Amino acid sequence: MTFTQWFLFFIAIQVIHFLGTWKLYVKAGRKAWEAIIPIYNGIVLMQIINRPKWWVLLLFIPVVNLLMFLVIWIETIRTFGFYKRLDSLLVIATLGGYIFYINYTTEATYNAKRSIKPRSELGEWVNSITFAIIAATLVHTYFMQPFTIPSSSLEKSLLVGDYLFVSKFHYGARIPSTVIAAPMVHDSLPFVGTASYLKKPQLPYLRVPGFQKIKNNDIVCFNWPADSLKTMWGDNSGEFTDKPVDKKTNYVKRCVAIAGDTLEIRDGFVYINGKKNSLPERAKLQFKHTVYSEKGISTEKILRYTGKEFESKFIVDFKTNEEFNEMGKYLSARKALKGNKFRVSTYDFKKVLAVAKKYGSTISEIKTKKRVVNLTLEIARKLRKDSEVDSVVQIVHEIDPAIFPQIDSNEWSQDNMGPIYVPQKGVTITINDENLPYYKQIIELYENNNLVTNNGIIYINGIKADTYTFQQDYYWLMGDNRHNSLDSRYWGFVPFDHVLGKPVMVWFSWDADAPSFMAKLKSIRWNRMFTTVGGDGAPVSYRYVALALLLLYFGYSIYKKKKTA
Repeated sequence: MTFTQWFLFFIAIQVIHFLGTWKLYVKAGRKAWEAIIPIYNGIVLMQIINRPKWWVLLLFIPVVNLLMFLVIWIETIRTFGFYKRLDSLLVIATLGGYIFYINYTTEATYNAKRSIKPRSELGEWVNSITFAIIAATLVHTYFMQPFTIPSSSLEKSLLVGDYLFVSKFHYGARIPSTVIAAPMVHDSLPFVGTASYLKKPQLPYLRVPGFQKIKNNDIVCFNWPADSLKTMWGDNSGEFTDKPVDKKTNYVKRCVAIAGDTLEIRDGFVYINGKKNSLPERAKLQFKHTVYSEKGISTEKILRYTGKEFESKFIVDFKTNEEFNEMGKYLSARKALKGNKFRVSTYDFKKVLAVAKKYGSTISEIKTKKRVVNLTLEIARKLRKDSEVDSVVQIVHEIDPAIFPQIDSNEWSQDNMGPIYVPQKGVTITINDENLPYYKQIIELYENNNLVTNNGIIYINGIKADTYTFQQDYYWLMGDNRHNSLDSRYWGFVPFDHVLGKPVMVWFSWDADAPSFMAKLKSIRWNRMFTTVGGDGAPVSYRYVALALLLLYFGYSIYKKKKTA
């Protein structure tokens, strides 16, 4: 919806409010016309129902206002004598329409001295839960949102199983465009799995001003641009899902290039405006390496350096079907040999050994001469000095046709691509057949223009065009785990309107892949709890500060209860 459409919608709501409540305003000793003046009618209503005037502000905050409407509908009918649980259910079920019935067909009387204290223990419980949800939704949507790391693309800086607080106010809180949605969930409802929102109506893009701009090498949380754009991969099959921007999948990557930069990747290393990108100390680039040893090299040997498991191969002589099935959960491949012997492959070396030990099976590793291992540059240097290792060579990938913008003649790969200009708001570029593939999705999809090409001539919104001026800033985001990251190299630029916020703190961390809840509890990374995400040097934990504040809060709550008892 455009701003004009939203203004008309707002006026329609005021008319509906007037028609449904003007008699109630009169019964409360107010004038009928006070029910139709926007904003003022809300202030008057708060006085009528004996609630604070600042509640009116909450009615204009998307998502939060959905909950506040329910509260105010119930408060309104109770002020005029309708206290029954059925009345509350009816006003919610009819989306406030029950107030029309009360306004026109009943002899409702205004109770100016109505107690706003809940009449029962259940009512008090519901009241507390409701306002807790409203407060949490306000914080979650506009200030700080919890977020979890599901993949290893930023490994070393952020780990799988890290739980983050993402600041919405650093770059400016984005007003949710999807105005009808379940609070504090993303694109689907828990357990049910169905969509948690309605696609319409949609607010135009709005953002509260931030106090910081995205800088090179910032870790940024954003909505994945390719979530609903099947054409991003050059694949015209399937259905166009058309998710709203704020309901696309949440991603977190490092912003290696900001608007206005020219980016190039050479042998896996990023160059910005011709200069090699210098990462913060905490960031550790990882690349796949081929580790070679003529004598063969064991998984245990490499784990001494990496601490990170990779594909290993074994010969297992299984004792029972139960063992066969249990170990199967951790295998990437298995091939029958003679009898009960199988050749198996796994990325869970320790778990496979644990199962074999549990059943007393015979297991022996196949020591291969070559291993493909994901290593930081520092670990690769250390491994090269090992007397049992002959060589460690960083893998540089061959040409990949899936690399953005999927132009075969570029002959780009995930390790070698560019140069490519990252668009900046207000900058005008010349467009032609050669560079249009780089900016086509920006012009057509992100900035909502009608783009047509005919015999080499470009038309934008029906007008012949040889230049284009970008309407917002764009960014290039990548993972530090360079060979294990789905990022801008494949889907292209990230628009600023897709930016969600800035990760500022790891508040909890454990091994999300642990096989059981108890194993997860044992894997809690205490040293990572309440550590800041940015900065140089080793992460500093503020967990004791957080614990002290928590104890102070509970202590104050207990003291306050005793004092008022």
